[in-house]
Amino acid sequence: MMGRMARSCLQSVLKLVNSVIGLAGMGMILYSLWMIRVWLKQIGSSDSHLPWFIITFLILGVFFCFITCSGHIAAETLNGHCLSCYTVLVFLILILEAAVVADIFFNRSWEEDFPEDPTGKFDELKNFIKSNAEMCEWVSISVVAAQAISIFLAIVLRALGPDPGNYYDSDDDLVPARLPLLRNQSQHASYSIDPNLSQQGVSWNIKINDKANN
Repeated sequence: MMGRMARSCLQSVLKLVNSVIGLAGMGMILYSLWMIRVWLKQIGSSDSHLPWFIITFLILGVFFCFITCSGHIAAETLNGHCLSCYTVLVFLILILEAAVVADIFFNRSWEEDFPEDPTGKFDELKNFIKSNAEMCEWVSISVVAAQAISIFLAIVLRALGPDPGNYYDSDDDLVPARLPLLRNQSQHASYSIDPNLSQQGVSWNIKINDKANN
């Protein structure tokens, strides 16, 4: 009983922290759609290629939402393969984020590593982060902490495995459905008569009657 409650609690916490990743992904998607709208208004044509910054933001947002969906499925089913895939995906995101942060802190010319952004939105994002450094820092820490906690909870749930009580409950539910079949079979078996035996009995009666008449 305690094991089932602990497993259920861990599932709920995993879904909760996993939702933080989903909120970050949806925010990135909405920001990308807004940048696409502004870009199309500036150039006045829908045939041009989108800049790298917008595409990168959109792909990351979709990937974050995909991770959130897979995390909810893994937390609900407690499937070992789903939990492992979810752990690997979140770990890859953490490695990518760590690489970007390390490049920004240790490389003074890190801006030269990125292609030129014709939209100017990349510079606007940098200025926004600088002007709201404290808020952006707390948001970043919250997302990274949610990712780290999600990895830990997924590993713990994979080690615990699914609830074994579910299998016992399912077996108990199948027993009443099987009993009527067994009873019907036993009833049919007790009252069944072999047709060969009945024919032999009729032939013996005919022979006895013939001898008695003679």
